Amino acid sequence: MSPERSESPGSGWRWSRPLRVHLSFIIVLLLLALSVPLMWITFQEGRQAALASAEQQMRLLSRNTVDLFSSAFRDGYSTITVGAVLPSLAADPAFHMDAKREFFVRTLKGSPHLDAVYVGYPDGAFVHIIRVARSERWRDAVGAPAEAMFGLRVVTRSTDERAVSTWYFLDGDGRQLGAGPAREVDFDPRRRPWYRAAVGKGDPISYGPYTSASTDALTLTLAGTMTTDGRIVIGVDIMLETIAEMLVEHAVSANSIGYVFDRDGKLIVHSDPVVMAELVDQLSNTSAGNRAFASNDAELVAQVVARGGVVEESAVENDHVLTAVEGLLKGIFDEAGGDLFEFQVGKSAWLGHVGSVNVGGSDLLGGYKVVIAAPVNDFTAASVELLKQKLMVAGLFVIFGVLLALFISRRISRALFSLAQDANQIGNLDFHGWQVPSSHISEINMLGRAISSARDAIHTFAIYVPRELVRQIVASNMTAGAGQRREVTVLFTDIRDFTTISEQRSPEEVVEMLGEYFETMNVIVERHSGVIVQYLGDSIYAMWNAPTENPDHVVDACRCALELKAAIDALNEKSRRSGRAELVTRFGLHTGIAVVGSVGAEERKQYTAMGDTVNVASRLEGMNKQFGTTILASAAVKDRAGATVCFRPLGAATAKGRHEQIEVFELLQAHSEA
Repeated sequence: MSPERSESPGSGWRWSRPLRVHLSFIIVLLLLALSVPLMWITFQEGRQAALASAEQQMRLLSRNTVDLFSSAFRDGYSTITVGAVLPSLAADPAFHMDAKREFFVRTLKGSPHLDAVYVGYPDGAFVHIIRVARSERWRDAVGAPAEAMFGLRVVTRSTDERAVSTWYFLDGDGRQLGAGPAREVDFDPRRRPWYRAAVGKGDPISYGPYTSASTDALTLTLAGTMTTDGRIVIGVDIMLETIAEMLVEHAVSANSIGYVFDRDGKLIVHSDPVVMAELVDQLSNTSAGNRAFASNDAELVAQVVARGGVVEESAVENDHVLTAVEGLLKGIFDEAGGDLFEFQVGKSAWLGHVGSVNVGGSDLLGGYKVVIAAPVNDFTAASVELLKQKLMVAGLFVIFGVLLALFISRRISRALFSLAQDANQIGNLDFHGWQVPSSHISEINMLGRAISSARDAIHTFAIYVPRELVRQIVASNMTAGAGQRREVTVLFTDIRDFTTISEQRSPEEVVEMLGEYFETMNVIVERHSGVIVQYLGDSIYAMWNAPTENPDHVVDACRCALELKAAIDALNEKSRRSGRAELVTRFGLHTGIAVVGSVGAEERKQYTAMGDTVNVASRLEGMNKQFGTTILASAAVKDRAGATVCFRPLGAATAKGRHEQIEVFELLQAHSEA
């Protein structure tokens, strides 16, 4: 293709090529930007792979935690079923104590998550072993020495039903280290809830949570009866605090949280020790203080203090993850196989896993749910970070290509931007600073010449149309349709004895005087938010509150009339000094409802206001002759202007062509704005 010569005003001859040649070159460069979607797809696929891996890890680790949780209760279930057939346990506490102790110790050593094993007898006797090494609070509750691992309690009853309790303290191998004093107690296993729930039942039962009589801790109990005597009940305890420690110990990630809900959907275990301390207080109905402080656990107390104390602020209620989990929990179990779920906490994405407690195929803990929740970021952070590093390297090359494309396209499109700005300037009726741009693209040069021709035509016709009126009509989205009713303030002016002045001077001198006069008036009217609708010989017709709304249109019109009078007085003073004629002007102001819109033929319209409001303003201007005044206003103007403007009442007068009299006021001055 041969180059084409074109001439641009003021630029000389330049060689240019068609726009398609340059765009083809740009498109080749922009093809590099196609790598951005590809990189995004790669990133999304990588992130989805990381998320899938996270879900798999979450499912495996959470199931492992749920299995560990279930295994603790399976151990308890096995203890009950095995113990139910042992003759040594069915015998009176005074007999076979060595065998009982051996069974209890072996059970707790083999089942680290069980906290206590005991047997209650129908005569009120009771044999109970507890893992005192689990908690200093438990050790203090029974008075066990520091080296004791277990505490064995034996409660016997005399013939008069008095109960005597004795604690024996054992090491890790079951050897006795010492014993506490025998004390008369009010304890009766037959009155305990686990005993009553198990007696008469053929299969083992679960009960809780409730407060343990020995340790004052919340516990869950599995209990069953001996096969030889349904009135002898064997039970195992798992403390809620032990379950919470288990959830912490087997946490699936650094920020994961574990929950246990009972069959009624009530939260009974929380993996956060501070929240768990408050939860234990709530479940045990204690109001004397926070269990964290009562436990003498220095680390737990420090956490409570760091959080501002759980007494003043509920840690359970402030767990937003728990709130989300509780809201989703029922829906998850209503869906088949919905054990893994995603949810949002604020702006963070979380994964949750729900598992049911399985105790040897029995329904002992049916309805209990273990929920493990962890932030997705715990699993995906490393993979996403590695993916970001790889994408960053590729992104640097893409950024370089994009910057290069932008640089080239900016140079090519500079002329188009210039033409767009010039077109906007023409739309704003601003014809200053115009310069036809030149370009290496022939189509842009053609467009520049076309806009230049349009500018010259619009500039010529704009001389005959009030620019501010056009701007306001465009700004108010007014179309050349039917008029609308609107309250307007109208100003009419007229030069006294202008016919005589015209007769005494040449037409050129009259035109020169009027040009300066009208320019002064136009500037002042526009400054006060008004618009000159029409020049009527030596008169002007100005309007406020149309086409754009102005809530202060009455006051603005009054201030404008006063400033016009002052400006014309100054112009007349200048004329007197130069020997020119004075243009003494009279003003009429009225406000009211008029029909405002475009009026005229189909091809030639004029924006104006019509109605009695316009007629009254015109008549008020003429009545200045009758009163010897300069600015006359109606009662409507006075009432709307209020105390902002000063008027002098002149009474009622009859305007030419009207039957009703008009209350007339002379406009004197306006108070300065605050």
